[in-house]
Amino acid sequence: MAISNTSSSTSTSTASTSTVSGGAAIAQNFDQFLTLLTTQLKNQSPLDPLDTNQFTQQLVQFAGVEQQLRTNETLTSLLSLNAAGTATNAVGFMGTTISTDGATTRLEKDKAEWQINAPRGGLATITIKDSKGSVVQTLTKTLTAGDQIYSWDGTTSTAQKAPDGEYTITIDAKDTTGAAMTATTKISGVVDGVDFTGSIPMLKIGAISVPLDKVKSVVRAP
Repeated sequence: MAISNTSSSTSTSTASTSTVSGGAAIAQNFDQFLTLLTTQLKNQSPLDPLDTNQFTQQLVQFAGVEQQLRTNETLTSLLSLNAAGTATNAVGFMGTTISTDGATTRLEKDKAEWQINAPRGGLATITIKDSKGSVVQTLTKTLTAGDQIYSWDGTTSTAQKAPDGEYTITIDAKDTTGAAMTATTKISGVVDGVDFTGSIPMLKIGAISVPLDKVKSVVRAP
């Protein structure tokens, strides 16, 4: 149950470095501008003074850029705090049972379950494939309208027991009139790891990854 957070810390460090470099560059340019302005004012001709409007506009531009940099620094800090809060929330899912839309679930101790939702009653051909895409079981099942649980005990088409692992279900359903219909599936499982390498934390159910924002329900065992 390894938890990694390499990407988050790297991206935060990169953003901070860029902000600091930008601030240093604008400060250096502003100092050079003031030095040039002072020199020009000291050496200007009394009969042909420099246009003060130009200097005023440039000062306003420098001030605007500096304000934008400060805003970027504030946004970077807020993003870092938000990422830290999201990471903390994701770790809180460890040990809970979550459900999400999906067709791949884990067979463990001769049990794998999918929640099927059918718009109408009918008959379905169910195909189960292993992680390599090989068909291990094909059967027919009567569907009722609404949610229902399909449980598989790991028995293959050759009457053997499939090993524990990830299996994917495919449903070819038709209603009582023979018209094709779409049956959706959800999966559930216990979270045993969290992956922070992407922009969105991924909750791990064995080898199955579930984006944090795709979780449909959470149940914590008493």
